[in-house]
Amino acid sequence: MQPEQSDPHSMATPEALSPPPTLQEAKRGRVLIAACFCVFVSFASIVVYTFGVFLKPVAEAFHWSRAQVSFAFTVAALTIAACSPLLGRLLDRFPARRVVLPCTIVYGIAFGSLAFLTAHLWHFYAVFVVLGIVGNATTQLGYARTISAIFDKQRGRALAALMAGTGFGSMIFPPFAEFLISAYGWRMAYAVLGSIILALGVPPIILFLQEPESSGVFAEPALKEKAGKSIFAPAFLGIAAALLLFSFATNGLNAHWAALLSDHGATVSQIATVLFAAGLATLFAKLSTGYLLDRLHAGRVAALLLTACAIGFVIILLKYQLRLAILSALLVGIGMGAESDAVPYLLTRYFGLTRFGELYGYTWCVYAVAGATGPVAMGAVFDHTGSYQAVLLLSLGLVIAAALIFTLLPSYRLEAYS
Repeated sequence: MQPEQSDPHSMATPEALSPPPTLQEAKRGRVLIAACFCVFVSFASIVVYTFGVFLKPVAEAFHWSRAQVSFAFTVAALTIAACSPLLGRLLDRFPARRVVLPCTIVYGIAFGSLAFLTAHLWHFYAVFVVLGIVGNATTQLGYARTISAIFDKQRGRALAALMAGTGFGSMIFPPFAEFLISAYGWRMAYAVLGSIILALGVPPIILFLQEPESSGVFAEPALKEKAGKSIFAPAFLGIAAALLLFSFATNGLNAHWAALLSDHGATVSQIATVLFAAGLATLFAKLSTGYLLDRLHAGRVAALLLTACAIGFVIILLKYQLRLAILSALLVGIGMGAESDAVPYLLTRYFGLTRFGELYGYTWCVYAVAGATGPVAMGAVFDHTGSYQAVLLLSLGLVIAAALIFTLLPSYRLEAYS
């Protein structure tokens, strides 16, 4: 089903629709590649996916409990939830470079400073508060608006390429951090990764990140639709609700997946194989979903791929077999990759670009809160019942509900020049 080309009930106002980008093709490509490099070393790639690698050595070094160390991640997630709408508002008001450059510098320095971590737990938490304040500006949130402004016909594929930066980072940095820790210690690992963030993240922003010369995205305040009105629109509420349900289910599974497999008798190598399959499927979905978004209604695409994710949850509930576990990982990974592509694409189509950053920030707020509570809820159910079965059934229902919500999203229209 093709998205409608003209719909009088479209939620994107004429003022919110951007005129054609004027950046030359080569410049557009450089902007996209620069953004991909930056997202590759972003908070979402390094902090999120290496946190578990550092957890045990840091806990042992200072005789902290794993719960105490883990709480730092919760602190960062909640800080991200609080700060994302503000970051989005800044990205709506100023060119992305002015926001993401200082945030990336602070992020790299803060992460690298963990090499000098002291035995005071508050020190650890304080660094993660700083990471939470600036971290989301280094992720796709900081770049999606610029990419959307310079790509229209190929917007889905361009956003998919941007999201793939995180996918590559999630596959590369955890084993790299493991190698650094085993070879040189956790302090040196923090220092090296912090240096990599600055070396790979800062130069592309300075050299290549630019807005289209006459995109019209930074419109006069009087012409801008208030974000407060948009967040109560049925389309935004639907996107946020689906994201809340899906994030709660999948982040809970991600945090406990290794333990769940271990409880079923999987070996360390089998667990690694299953998790690698999930990461590979997520990356594939990030890259391929964009192609579908450019041709079909994005809500239906998301619903279809989330249905595949739901089937993956069903398989997880079955008796453990390695082949089934790998199949479930592939299906769940497809859903996780599709969601990250579909949400920003849908926001640009329903609401245009003038308030995209702030609206995308609100969806990140929803995602972060659900992502912080999902793992805790899954752990609490396991502690109470001694099994993940009940919470997996709940998660299955949540994914199905999210898919249904995406299916029911209203039509949108494409910009006239697309």
